[in-house]
Amino acid sequence: MTNSDLIGQIETFAIECRVSDVNSFLDKMAQLYEKLVAVNSVTNLTRITSEEEFYIKHVADSLAIAKYYREFSTDNLTILDIGCGAGFPSLVLASAFENLTITALDSIEKKIKFVADTAKILKLNNLTAIAGRGRELNRKDEYRNQFDVITGRAVADARKLYRETKAMPKAEGGRFIFYKTPEQLKVDFEQVSKDSAKANYQWQTTEIFELPNGGGARQFLEGFQVKV
Repeated sequence: MTNSDLIGQIETFAIECRVSDVNSFLDKMAQLYEKLVAVNSVTNLTRITSEEEFYIKHVADSLAIAKYYREFSTDNLTILDIGCGAGFPSLVLASAFENLTITALDSIEKKIKFVADTAKILKLNNLTAIAGRGRELNRKDEYRNQFDVITGRAVADARKLYRETKAMPKAEGGRFIFYKTPEQLKVDFEQVSKDSAKANYQWQTTEIFELPNGGGARQFLEGFQVKV
């Protein structure tokens, strides 16, 4: 695939995900890729370093949540990205949607430093990077009921993510939306449903969808509390 074909596919996908300023978004992604490759050559951040895999398996995968949840492109949401790694989806979503206020959390200092440094380069004033663990923040009053959405991608099973962050969604309308593959969901759905039943959480999934250029099958797992 040529570079122009690849960027064309990502441009089309970004439009499907309701990115309003696609040119600005693509420019930021090009800067992000350049920074990622440079830092990854001396500090291991990700195994995905080819341009095609970066755009398909990092950028498109991160962006896909806005295709299935329109409010990501329209509403002023507060997002916690637990186990953000090198900034996926945090850096991608913050670049695409200025209406989002994103907290990127990871326990690995070098990854959080990369996210924070890159956010400055890309002028992402809507992203804050924090070094720490979900279960640590979960015990702090300042993070209780603070987020509209808790999300996580390629970090842990849904039950663990729920357990470590269950005090942090907003009391009214707060929810979890996790990035998953269909294979992961076969186990995750039942486990997290049982674990959260006493708190009256219900879980549902999106349809199975494919990333551009045959990049793999994905689904989202959403959990929300039902008031009784």
